[in-house]
Amino acid sequence: MLALLVDHDVPAGLRLGETADPVPASDEVLVEVHAISLNHGELRGAILNHGEVRGIARQSVGYVPGWDAAGVVRIPAADGSGPPVGSRVVTFGPSGAWARLRAVPAAELAVVPEEVDLGAAATLPVAGVSALRALRRLGFVTGRRVLVTGASGGVGRFAVQLGAAAGAHMIASVGSAARGEGLAELGAAEVVVGLDGVEPGLHGVLDNVGGPQLAQAFALLAEGGSVQVIGATSGEPTVFEPYATVGELRSIQSFFMGAQLAGDLAILVGMLAAGRLDPQIGRRMDWKDVACAVESLFARRIAGKAVLDVS
Repeated sequence: MLALLVDHDVPAGLRLGETADPVPASDEVLVEVHAISLNHGELRGAILNHGEVRGIARQSVGYVPGWDAAGVVRIPAADGSGPPVGSRVVTFGPSGAWARLRAVPAAELAVVPEEVDLGAAATLPVAGVSALRALRRLGFVTGRRVLVTGASGGVGRFAVQLGAAAGAHMIASVGSAARGEGLAELGAAEVVVGLDGVEPGLHGVLDNVGGPQLAQAFALLAEGGSVQVIGATSGEPTVFEPYATVGELRSIQSFFMGAQLAGDLAILVGMLAAGRLDPQIGRRMDWKDVACAVESLFARRIAGKAVLDVS
């Protein structure tokens, strides 16, 4: 089959090439992939160097990366646990998404109705489920102030929408005014550049940035509040001033999305189908243009999700 393969000698560290077809286990379906979406986590081994993206050094040559993909079931799970042939599905897995065919457990997929575009569905697994599960960890948020840092990215835009739908007062922090465009329409009660002007007393923070901003966000928590550390796109260390963590009870919690996404994916797909969730596709292109997509993602020229159609 054709797939995006790791190759450290080409732009973005990825090239289209042939590799062996996956062989599904008894609890896996074989999916013909129609669309994939990119996440910073998959590409965190790649860096910008004089305007070009260097290869994904963490993986070996020929490896097929990718977490998020949507497509059509070609072979059902042998144990009967998955949907039948012809079902449109969105899928998650630790690798193998960026290929024409993908084997994935039934526990990591959800059926996509005809009215939902498969490219839109492909945005949901990592960004959408991370936002949903991180918000859950904040507990009851209705009427409470919740800050999202890096709100212009995929996780951030889903978090703003899901938090607003739950009745929270969502504060979206972005790196520039331009990157904040459209967030108010998604439900953000406040859109701020950095953390200037954010009043203390926050119930919770979903942090996608890390670095100095994480320390700033922690200082804005109310007693009992928590920061969910989802990502660290700044690439900078976080340094706390002496005694900054001494005082009333507040917490910084590590976050890991985990597995068994089927139920949460079904919730998000349902919201897409009902028009209650916008996938916020910032850039959509053919997978042949992966180098351009990756470079744009790391250069922060994409607000929201980058989706590649598998031609």
